Amino acid sequence: MRRLRGSFFVAFWCAFAAVAGTRASQPALAPLPEPDPVLTAAALLGATPPAGDGYTIDPAVRTPDTYHVFTITSPFGTFEAVGLAQVEVRLQEIAAMRRLEELSKAGVFARSAGESLVKVGTGVVNAVSDPVETAKGIGGGVKRFGVNLGRRTRRAVQRLTDDTPGSGDPGPGTGARVGGAAASAAKSLVGINGARRRWARRVGADPYTTNPVLKDALERVAAVDAAGGIATSVVVPIPPIVGTTAKVGDLVWGTDPEELRKLNEQRARDIGATSDDANAFFRNRAFTLTMQTRLVAALAAVGVPGTGDYLASAAEAADEREALFFVESAELLQREHETAVVARVLTDSRALVAGRADGEAIVVLPFDWLRATGTTSAEFAELARRATAELGASRRRLVVSGTVTETATAALGAAGWRR
Repeated sequence: MRRLRGSFFVAFWCAFAAVAGTRASQPALAPLPEPDPVLTAAALLGATPPAGDGYTIDPAVRTPDTYHVFTITSPFGTFEAVGLAQVEVRLQEIAAMRRLEELSKAGVFARSAGESLVKVGTGVVNAVSDPVETAKGIGGGVKRFGVNLGRRTRRAVQRLTDDTPGSGDPGPGTGARVGGAAASAAKSLVGINGARRRWARRVGADPYTTNPVLKDALERVAAVDAAGGIATSVVVPIPPIVGTTAKVGDLVWGTDPEELRKLNEQRARDIGATSDDANAFFRNRAFTLTMQTRLVAALAAVGVPGTGDYLASAAEAADEREALFFVESAELLQREHETAVVARVLTDSRALVAGRADGEAIVVLPFDWLRATGTTSAEFAELARRATAELGASRRRLVVSGTVTETATAALGAAGWRR
């Protein structure tokens, strides 16, 4: 699980300041930055209990930027959930690890290999980001992303995903030694991949999870199962992968990774993504294969002009939390599209903005907490200008999945956006 940074979202607030600040027509309102809210887990989680079977969520919640940060303690480690949507993900991961541990203790694997293979309960992995380092990362966001988050920086993204074919290939000079072993290694990998997906489905886990403890447990089980070491049938309830539709979950569990990549690539072409943009997106290691599938499926479900271009914006994600911003934005737009059809999507924009045939433009933001900053009005005034000029919008609406403070609501209203 990669260290998560908040710099991307501070850069969002500086998105349009440089451009908008030069326009005489911008609103004069410039609210002072609002402080971090003081909130508790119990107040934010709704029906989710702050303590349950095998986990405890710390009552104190940090909100250093646009997402609440929760700390979850379990026998398998202490994990951080950055965003309300991620709390459910972490709890599902903990539940999956508990199922694997219970099966291990019951002797399912011990009978096959003489010992317990799933040792998720033997050590604690601290997966919580260092708050000091996180704060430093937030301060560096503007320099890394430039002053205009609304338009892409157009920097090259050449990072390979862990699951990309060839990313683990031997180096130069090893061809003679690989020889006939390549076919058998490929068959072995396919077998392990298949077993990992089967076991992930049995315990309700994402087979491409970034949780280090769960990932290790699934790999242990898959290796033994692929070798024929598990001859038992395990029946447990199969909850859907958090954040996916049933169709996406079935694809992730039931489709060979290479075939799933090909399907995602075809969908990217179908929605009009250029080869360069699609390649940059699919090679970005911030996205797991599950996240890629979620994003492409959501954009394909909308399927209007401009959706393919959004992959170029997503390709600039630098870590898991940033990648999830793009995934959750696309899924939020999909839900809006199902309610009232959108006609096109603003191109060359990191914020997902869509226009409807009736003249309304919406900007979808999957944020927990939207507060006023010193540049809020200027940022959204520029966004409103683009929506009007490029989408023909006569009115503009903000769609936020979380809370918008009163001060931010007033600033956004002055900039031309209503809720």
